[in-house]
Amino acid sequence: MAPPCGRVVLFPMPYPGHTIPMFHLAAVLRSRGFSITVLHTELRAPDPAAHPPEYRFVAVADGTPPELVVSEDAAAVLTSLNETCAAPFADRLAALLAEEGGVLCVIADVMWYAPAAAAPELGVPLMLLMTSSASSFRTFMEYPLLLERGFLPVDDAQKDTLVDILPPFRVKDLQRIDTTNLYSFANVLANVVAAARLSSGLILNTFDFIEGDNICRIRDELSIPVFAIGPLNKLIPLVGRSSFLPPDCDCLRWLDTQAPSSVLFVSFGTMATIDAQEFLEVAWGLAGTKLPFLWVVRPSLVRGLRLHSSELPSDLQEEINGRGRIVSWAPQEKVLGHPSVRAFMTHNGWNSTIESISEGVPMICRPCFGDQMGNARYVCDVWRLGVEMEVGSVLQRAKVQTAVEKLVNGEEGQNVKQRMRNLRIEAEKCVSKGGSSDTGLRNLVDSILSFGKC
Repeated sequence: MAPPCGRVVLFPMPYPGHTIPMFHLAAVLRSRGFSITVLHTELRAPDPAAHPPEYRFVAVADGTPPELVVSEDAAAVLTSLNETCAAPFADRLAALLAEEGGVLCVIADVMWYAPAAAAPELGVPLMLLMTSSASSFRTFMEYPLLLERGFLPVDDAQKDTLVDILPPFRVKDLQRIDTTNLYSFANVLANVVAAARLSSGLILNTFDFIEGDNICRIRDELSIPVFAIGPLNKLIPLVGRSSFLPPDCDCLRWLDTQAPSSVLFVSFGTMATIDAQEFLEVAWGLAGTKLPFLWVVRPSLVRGLRLHSSELPSDLQEEINGRGRIVSWAPQEKVLGHPSVRAFMTHNGWNSTIESISEGVPMICRPCFGDQMGNARYVCDVWRLGVEMEVGSVLQRAKVQTAVEKLVNGEEGQNVKQRMRNLRIEAEKCVSKGGSSDTGLRNLVDSILSFGKC
């Protein structure tokens, strides 16, 4: 590796959906000769032993009340984290600046609008990483107008109405979190956009072929450099482990025993939850497909319960015995890249969505909250890479079986599979030498180097 070109400080949000792309970015920058320092909250602190030994980890006291952390009030949690981390982050950054070599720049998660402000105040260039899609950030930008025009809060009578200021979204696709106050959430997003306008650049984990129009709109409206460098997971293998649970790698050996393109992979991510009835409906729906499946059932998936596969009803266990495998967590990128996987039933978090695209795996979409509804809209109706199951009610087993049948059999399923294969090729082109994401990454590296000298 080339000698370090200077130190870059990264500040991820303490949620797996945010830390995973940030550590992918860390690996990319490390491969380009930069030294990496990770400032992190004490909340969900990363394990330094799971990362390259040359990474430096520095804790930032967060002080957020534990009862708030476990609540579902996302706006309150984000506001509290920003308020309590602002001063400690500034102190830690100032201490790093006092060391020999200093800091070239700070790259913070875009949701850190308050702490990140300390960087330019201390004379350090600030870049922000958006860990969701470009369409999601455009929603952030339009949120005041969405409220003013009455698209939000969602009126069930208007849920299928097209949102003319954010095509192709319908009202029901708009980003929101039903367990938090809408106007508090809007205030958080307003602060995020304001901070981005004052930054030295915005980094996006996406690529031109799927989101070129939104990337251009963001670049034009913010008037700052915008670097689309995704899919980050295809630029370089992740060094270390950023998973919030140890993955069950035995499932890969189980996949080795399955026929090519035969297995349904099911995972609802790190944060989405379902109730006990829906859990059983999904289980019976998967059983009814008669296909082999690998299902991630993390301990917190079912609201109010910590279910284990052994707790499934005996008749259900008997039905899926030998055909279904349930694990608490899986190495998702490796699973999606396995030749036995046919389709991915997903909540459509952005990491899961772009990883599925990267590996060419069609999706069965069951979005739950936040940006997931909008991601599913693009997947199913714009890019036409999957099918969506109805949102807003308990998911019934028949809907699971119908969606699976639609995707894995018949002409439509074959067309989706071919489109996904084609898009995988386009994603690979983007990260290959001379591709749009490769160019974006080179521009990002040049920008960081311009902040100082090697």
